Amino acid sequence: MSISSLKGGVGKTSVTLGLASAALAAGIPTLVIDLDPHADASTGLGVRANGKQPIGQMLKNARRVRLQDNVVASAWQSKAAEKKSRTRIPVLDVAVGDAFTGIYDRPDLRTRDLRRLTQLLSRTSGYQLVLIDCPPSLNGLTRMAWSASDQLVLVAEPSLFSVAGTERTQRALELFRREFAPSLGPVSVVANRVRKDSAEHAFRLSEMRQMFGDSMVKPEIPEHPEWQQIQGAAYSVHQWPSKSTAPMLTQFDALLKDVMDKAALPNS
Repeated sequence: MSISSLKGGVGKTSVTLGLASAALAAGIPTLVIDLDPHADASTGLGVRANGKQPIGQMLKNARRVRLQDNVVASAWQSKAAEKKSRTRIPVLDVAVGDAFTGIYDRPDLRTRDLRRLTQLLSRTSGYQLVLIDCPPSLNGLTRMAWSASDQLVLVAEPSLFSVAGTERTQRALELFRREFAPSLGPVSVVANRVRKDSAEHAFRLSEMRQMFGDSMVKPEIPEHPEWQQIQGAAYSVHQWPSKSTAPMLTQFDALLKDVMDKAALPNS
């Protein structure tokens, strides 16, 4: 599942981390691949390469390297084990992001390079869910992620430029699907950072529902004042010791169920 956006600053990585948090809480074996050269997902998951190859190096050596030999267990994983006192630790692994991936983030990436992540994942097993955090562009890394994905999640906030960017992303995706990935599965659009008291957001949400139709998934994720603090502390939202985040847990649980159910539908 690739999590993408054309516009930066819409909370794409936050949605990736929220889905990873919900998957960990549900006990779903999950791998997060941090393709964004800024590596914010890796920071939020509390990981460093620690002698393992980060994803950029793995892509460079895609024919020879084994992804599973170089993943790092998220810091959230041990916290979940302590909290639940489980004998079986839930799996949340990370292919650590790094700036080296930037060499592939260009518009003229060759077709064989688009298959590098697919090659890595073809020799990987044991995960029920793979979340790929893409950079906020439609260059090589995003298209590499789309080539390797069964399903796409497009993140948008209810603002003019973000909605327009999501529409452009969908058009670009259809062209990409026809040329490179005819078997690519469903596209979901997630409205993020929604302010319920904003008339502009209410207007843009209505516009998004008309534009994207059944691609829109529920729930819409509201803006939350503690979200930046949670990420800065490298915590899962499901592990954060504050009652005020309880609605966020329900929202990300429901979002994960919605996108996974959508992927399971026939003819989707």
